Amino acid sequence: MNKAQLIDEIVGKTGIKKKDAEATVVALVETITEAMSKGEKVQIAGLGSFEVKTRPERVGRNPKTQETITIPKSNYPVFSASKSLKDSMNQ
Repeated sequence: MNKAQLIDEIVGKTGIKKKDAEATVVALVETITEAMSKGEKVQIAGLGSFEVKTRPERVGRNPKTQETITIPKSNYPVFSASKSLKDSMNQ
């Protein structure tokens, strides 16, 4: 399911205008993204939680030249599904 299909499903289930559903989806994504960029954890009951984790700086090797390089630390997003979401997948 892509964003447009998600919006159509929301319109079908709620009866709100498509423009309002699209604005809601965009606002949700922006809000989660902004919170995560500040280092906050976002928890949505029944869905799961979004958070940012950090990979520490580490030493790597260029496979072509075998030169040792330093890979800088980086942040990455993580989603953890809630128990109820996991259970619904196994029914």
